[in-house]
Amino acid sequence: MEKINLTIDNINVEVDKGTTIYKAAKKAGIDIPVLCYLNLEHLNIENRPGGCRICVVEVEGRKNLAPSCSTECTQGMVVKTHTLRVLNARKTVLELILSDHPAACLTCSSSGQCDLQDLSQKMGIREIHAVENAKVSTYRKDASPALNRDMDKCIMCRRCETICNDVQTVGALSGINRGFMSVVAPAFEQDLEDSPCTFCGQCVAVCPTGALTPFDDTNRVIRALADPKKTVIVQTAPAVRAALGEEFGMEPGTLVTGKMVAALRTLGFDKVFDTDFAADLTIMEEGTELLGRLTKFLAGDKDVKLPILTSCCPAWVNFFEHNYTDMLDVPSTARSPQQMFGAIAKTYFADMMKVKREDLVVVSVMPCLAKKYECERDEFKVDGNPDVDYSISTRELARLIKAANINFKALPDEDYDNPMGESTGAGVIFGVTGGVIEAAVRTAYELHTGKKLQKIDFEELRGLEGIRMATIDFDGIPINIGIAHQLGNARKLLDGIRSGMYNFHAIEIMACPGGCIGGAGQPLHHGDSNIIRARFDAIYREDAGKPIRKSHENPYIVKLYEEFLGHPMSEKAHHLLHTHYFEKHKI
Repeated sequence: MEKINLTIDNINVEVDKGTTIYKAAKKAGIDIPVLCYLNLEHLNIENRPGGCRICVVEVEGRKNLAPSCSTECTQGMVVKTHTLRVLNARKTVLELILSDHPAACLTCSSSGQCDLQDLSQKMGIREIHAVENAKVSTYRKDASPALNRDMDKCIMCRRCETICNDVQTVGALSGINRGFMSVVAPAFEQDLEDSPCTFCGQCVAVCPTGALTPFDDTNRVIRALADPKKTVIVQTAPAVRAALGEEFGMEPGTLVTGKMVAALRTLGFDKVFDTDFAADLTIMEEGTELLGRLTKFLAGDKDVKLPILTSCCPAWVNFFEHNYTDMLDVPSTARSPQQMFGAIAKTYFADMMKVKREDLVVVSVMPCLAKKYECERDEFKVDGNPDVDYSISTRELARLIKAANINFKALPDEDYDNPMGESTGAGVIFGVTGGVIEAAVRTAYELHTGKKLQKIDFEELRGLEGIRMATIDFDGIPINIGIAHQLGNARKLLDGIRSGMYNFHAIEIMACPGGCIGGAGQPLHHGDSNIIRARFDAIYREDAGKPIRKSHENPYIVKLYEEFLGHPMSEKAHHLLHTHYFEKHKI
């Protein structure tokens, strides 16, 4: 690789050809402010539009200031990043942005985690000189079950457009209009619910202001906890335990399972359960479905639908309902663990506790914003009453804990309640890419062969590459498996199947980077691959430390089938634990 030598603020820097001034300055330890720039290290994607002009610098020999995020270094270049001219230009640009931005920081849900707010503080903005007595342009708001759009706060950085179109390939967002009415929105200014949006929430994770935010369910949860007529239970997803600690100053990858359980009890939940229990249940249903299809395929049935696709991720489900309507009979019909838990909670557990369905409130703590949307789907309701009433994100739970003045770090470790708190290592690894299919393989192998696994860890199914492929030996039968995380990679995999390029028996897909550990409801990782890796490793540490690591050996799952469901894929199990999919159209 050809090397470039340049000088930045009197510091000699050597970089590879094609490196931008911004990245060269960062290498030299020089901070240049940015707004529209987006660097997703874990995806090798760098969006450098140079649109906001906050990152301008002086380059010797050039008349105009240069946007550092999009200007490549040249041999012998001399750069000044903090001259009076540069500082004045940045401040003027920022004041112009703020002149058309609401000043309601005290009530903005992004306050404290807003790049625009941080930059204003750093640059000492105390008044707006750019435009006096100007009227701030307004734009209609849009609330969906998962996301809120307040485009008055949009600064047209277009980070959301990059993640939606280039990374997720959803194509729900693009820049529209001109001048002060410029905004990023769905085609024809549709509401998100009417657009191809999958509610993965990755746009929220990269938005630098409060223009895109999660739908906040915390107040509804608080009201339920305060209602003496309600029994309120909570389930926690596997990925939450590997990230929640970050909101309290702990290192990424710190497992806080016991403290999280203690905090939820302190908040007043009547029972604290684990979604991992329902993940084990999912494996019993999905694994049985996989074995059933494979048995028919190996017997020569030409009509069997393969590859079977995992269906735990609601953003992925929404994606294939919009984009792969010709393949709706291929995914597993098994519900996600969140919805399986809700269905069992409002039948089996409600009967056990002698509580009416309508008086039992089921709350989930999820790393994912699409789970909020999933709760609202009509097929997961009985006479209008949802199986899962409210889903809050990891960040929402952290806010609840802080609002209740709970000293999280000082909490003792506590255990989940039973029966729906007992889980296996297989349930835990649902939180990472490759984990669902590995959990399924652990059970499917033993059920199919009647033999004990000599090696439980399927390392060939693990990793953080966007698309992975492996072949697992089922006692002489090769099973081809495909794995993808992030929807752009899912599209590549599915298009390959359509074209006949790939020949898989099973595929696992998750919408977010690294799987659920990189969900949009998690503490923001800002594209830092080290944070994703730390959470990834934490999940497998939890798995390795579990006394039981295969779903079919969970004693409470065994008991659930004996007392209530009968057997996997029984009529009752199919009614409560399975679903169907819909053909959706997009404009």
